[in-house]
Amino acid sequence: MTNPTRDHFETIAVHAGVHPDPATGAIMTPIYQTSTFVQTDVNEHKGYDYSRAGNPTRSALEEALAGLEGGRHGLSFSSGLAAIDTLMRLVKPGERVICGNDLYGGTFRLFDKVLADYGIIFDYVDTSDTTAARAALAAGPARLVWLETPTNPTLRLTDIAAISETARAAGVWVAVDNTFASPALQRPLALGADFVVHSTTKYLGGHSDVVGGAIIMNDPDAHERLKFLQKAVGAVSGPMDCFLTLRGIKTLGIRMRAHCDNGLAVARFLEDHPAVEQVIYPGLESHPQHELARRQMAGPGGMVSFLVRGGAAAARTVALRTRLFALAESLGGVESLIELPAAMTHASVAGPEAAAAGFAVDPGLVRLSVGIEHPGDLIADLKQALAGV
Repeated sequence: MTNPTRDHFETIAVHAGVHPDPATGAIMTPIYQTSTFVQTDVNEHKGYDYSRAGNPTRSALEEALAGLEGGRHGLSFSSGLAAIDTLMRLVKPGERVICGNDLYGGTFRLFDKVLADYGIIFDYVDTSDTTAARAALAAGPARLVWLETPTNPTLRLTDIAAISETARAAGVWVAVDNTFASPALQRPLALGADFVVHSTTKYLGGHSDVVGGAIIMNDPDAHERLKFLQKAVGAVSGPMDCFLTLRGIKTLGIRMRAHCDNGLAVARFLEDHPAVEQVIYPGLESHPQHELARRQMAGPGGMVSFLVRGGAAAARTVALRTRLFALAESLGGVESLIELPAAMTHASVAGPEAAAAGFAVDPGLVRLSVGIEHPGDLIADLKQALAGV
């Protein structure tokens, strides 16, 4: 059993949520691949009756998720968007949500094309500008502030502690999508946030072989409500998905060190390349929020975005030339990926509604998810892909 107040993150990642199997002594939580559980009498069981309501493998993962984020309660879902959708059910029609104008395309699609139809009001502001975010909080009642930091794909940062302090004084919840940083690099609850959300598909799973989501919190009442919604809505993660995520979590600490080291090496290479117009990476001194990154995060992460001279056509050429960087959506796996957000992950923010909300993804922007391969090989791959562009 871990002690979250004393153990280091790597220790928590290995041990949180994992207890020897009482029947066999297995050190790893078994995959309880079952839909139902035999009862000893009517409504008398050993803590589980139906796997949508609860499953021992999912319980282990939820305990581990809470431990990683330093929270009291964790809930596991079938995807990151399922987790976001469930959290947003705490917001009633007519209530306002303040959120960044630089969101993941799938999140914007959920907010703008689905939840807005049910009467939730979304107010899009540049939350990387603390003054603007505070002005939005002062402008009228709100239920929730939704933050991504770093943002996807332009890697803007929001001062979580500053916004949380202002929101708490106004009686407004703060939720942080911590997918890009992972709990190895950033702990939003410790900075004052009320909820942390993850796509566990990404760094937590870490091997591009599972899809999942999570919500972590401290408040017991919010946990009870969200646990009810988890069961009632039913977007839960299956036992095999939970097992794979638990497996991935064990190496999260050491993987994130490699992602950070490689990310910085790749970013420095790109910053010096004549075919690259701009590199966006919190670990570079040129990033406008580099000091906030140093203060708020334990490392700059493995996500790097850059603009190629020559715009969208040149960016496409680079993306099609790489050998080790696979052209694919998603991120956070051990292997390196390359994509063009405007045409791929963020295609849903290319329309007039997104433009009106302040969203703008440059069609020449390239996003890298830098994996844990040897940095020299990754740099050589990018060098040949950029040659002559």
